[in-house]
Amino acid sequence: MTKLKTISPGDGRTYVERPLATQADVDAALANARAAERGWRSTPIVERAAMVETFVQYFEGHSAAIAEEITRQMGRPIKYTPGEIRGLAERARYMASVAVDSLADLQIEPKENFTRFIRKEPVGIVFVIAPWNYPYLTAVNAIVPALVAGNAVILKHSHQTPLSAERFAAGFKAAGLPDGLFQYLHMDHRLTEKLVASPEVDFVAFTGSVAGGQAVSRAASGRFIGLGLELGGKDPAYVRADANFDHAVENLVDGAFFNSGQSCCGIERIYVHEDLYDRFVDAYVDLTRKYVLDDPMKPDTTLGPMVRGQAADFVRGQIAEAVARGAKAHIDVKQFGRAHAGSPYCAPQVLTGVDHTMRVMSEESFGPVIGIMKVASDDEAVRLMNDSQYGLTAAIWTMDEDAAIRIGDAIETGTWFMNRCDYLDPALAWTGVKDSGRGCTLSRLGFDAFTRPKSFHLRTRI
Repeated sequence: MTKLKTISPGDGRTYVERPLATQADVDAALANARAAERGWRSTPIVERAAMVETFVQYFEGHSAAIAEEITRQMGRPIKYTPGEIRGLAERARYMASVAVDSLADLQIEPKENFTRFIRKEPVGIVFVIAPWNYPYLTAVNAIVPALVAGNAVILKHSHQTPLSAERFAAGFKAAGLPDGLFQYLHMDHRLTEKLVASPEVDFVAFTGSVAGGQAVSRAASGRFIGLGLELGGKDPAYVRADANFDHAVENLVDGAFFNSGQSCCGIERIYVHEDLYDRFVDAYVDLTRKYVLDDPMKPDTTLGPMVRGQAADFVRGQIAEAVARGAKAHIDVKQFGRAHAGSPYCAPQVLTGVDHTMRVMSEESFGPVIGIMKVASDDEAVRLMNDSQYGLTAAIWTMDEDAAIRIGDAIETGTWFMNRCDYLDPALAWTGVKDSGRGCTLSRLGFDAFTRPKSFHLRTRI
């Protein structure tokens, strides 16, 4: 029997082993999902939404154990992993709270002798493919609204975080969700692509790399189904001359290095107005040096390992290339004793003297490195921020709200922040442009992908 094996980046040991699904397992899951969703779609929306609270309470009641599982599976320090459960709760509760209004029939202006309305029907079976970096936050964005909208869900989670899929199942079981409506499958790439292509699947929600999104698109080609693709970014920040200096430094260090930089909406490049540049770099470097890179299970660790040694070596390669081409590295990696070639432990690095010909400023890093460039004007900042194949989020630090809105209108991005970054507000649409993907989750618009409009045109008098 073929198995998945999860190697903990913290200590290099095998933490989880699970058998991989067979084609028979996939066929059974599809049959169960189809049977279950037929009855679920007729359940009143208010009842579908009500189960979310018990689901959330399961996670809150098991927060400590789940936090440890996250840390051991993917390496985020135990100091921070409980925050992911709080984020899941915030998003799930918000989507449940707006479900009844968001999924209600759309009433049309009156017309004599006719009743007309548009009903939002569930699409059927939703296949969610979730990544390891935020194993609950990325998955809940699709799972909860898809279920509340009346669909069945099949989840394929990353082999790095298989216990997250099992926790979702336990949470929905605690909530009394009927059998078959939520299922998970631990699958290899071949079966995953076959499931995407299956005529039984009605929508695919994928979060991951651009290459992964392209593979999903190819697997679904020729089928007229919806795809939600959240594919990461090279998210920029602009520190304007009127920024609150201390706040900007603190937030942007955290925005770049939290989760060892392994965030699709983490800050990967910073543009600083020339009036603040030198002072900003000095303060940024000083704060970066305060990180503690160590075993993620230690309570004082503030920077854990990356998910695997190859990922850390990729980041080290970007840094080495930039330095070879004239960039300056401000952090002495010897300060971070665990960091060395081949190790998932990667020292944070701050680079200046960078430009957009360097991979570290154009290619997604997904690791603890930041490049900082000086700009002379808002226009120069806008030009550089837009000079990217990605467009997930972007941020500005300024005390001028009007300027923030004006500049934001010119930025090619799905979310525009002022004086914050690396956060999803569940009341706002989570979406991207360019190679950051397509589709939308969260907010009242987040139900639309999981429903299809059906028009009712009733002539009541002849």
